Amino acid sequence: MINLNPINQTKLFCLDKYISKLIRLFDIGKFPNKLLLTGQKGIGKSTLAYHLVNYILSLDEEFCYNKINFQINLKNHSYKTILNKSNPNLLVLDILIDKKTIDISQVRELIMKLNKSSFNTKPRFVLIDNIEFLNKNSINALLKVIEEPNFNIHFILINNNNKKILPTLISRCINYKIFLTNEESLKVANFLLEDQLENKISNDLINYYSTPGNIFNLVLFGDLNKFNLKDLNLKQFLKIIIKENYYKKDTLIKPMIFDLIEFYFRKINYSFSSNINKKYSYFLKRISDTKKFNLDEESLFIDFDEEILNG
Repeated sequence: MINLNPINQTKLFCLDKYISKLIRLFDIGKFPNKLLLTGQKGIGKSTLAYHLVNYILSLDEEFCYNKINFQINLKNHSYKTILNKSNPNLLVLDILIDKKTIDISQVRELIMKLNKSSFNTKPRFVLIDNIEFLNKNSINALLKVIEEPNFNIHFILINNNNKKILPTLISRCINYKIFLTNEESLKVANFLLEDQLENKISNDLINYYSTPGNIFNLVLFGDLNKFNLKDLNLKQFLKIIIKENYYKKDTLIKPMIFDLIEFYFRKINYSFSSNINKKYSYFLKRISDTKKFNLDEESLFIDFDEEILNG
């Protein structure tokens, strides 16, 4: 299957209206120096950002960005240097694998790099992914450099829309809200799965509220653990995940299990009784509290299994 890392995606799907507007702003000299891309995780915001950066940095290159087909040329010099993390005009800040937040030391290192002179006259970009993981100290340090950025420096911030961001940060940015329809999400997911979506997953498991990235990761999780997702419905899948504690040991499924629980309630809403409605509200609150206060998930999942899946 395709490598889902945004840095590798040379083709942009179903986000052409967004990149076209941003390219237009740059071409007429009105591109913002603080841009916030907001939307669900896995919708393609980071891929959009990399394509936008490539368009601007490769304008004077032989194999420049193809803005007709929204595609990066594999021979593109900027793409190659971004891929091997040697491009002097792009700095990337993201949460480290072994961390729970983007800490202040990462921001300080970023500021030191920004204070160094540029090697050329091209615009410089700072791409900050998963900004919901910035802690308060990191945000305060970042605000100082964002408020008055050096000449020709542009910040692109990626917000996954699942946690409140400090208003002091949002107010300093131009916010672009990114959205895909259900049809567009499935189209992109099918491309990522090389036209094998129907053969990889049952219709019952396809969450029409999900993103292409989440659908791809769900199929990848099934492949890695040798589950035939084509023969499993949502109830069976949830029971396996909870019983075998996959949410504890697999990073692909953990972010999705809360969404799958909510999706399960939506799938049975045609038969909602007042009792089920109360339980739905109850579990939604528990999910919210678990995310907000970083509570233990195990008791929540066990209760859901006993009261709803076995109810």
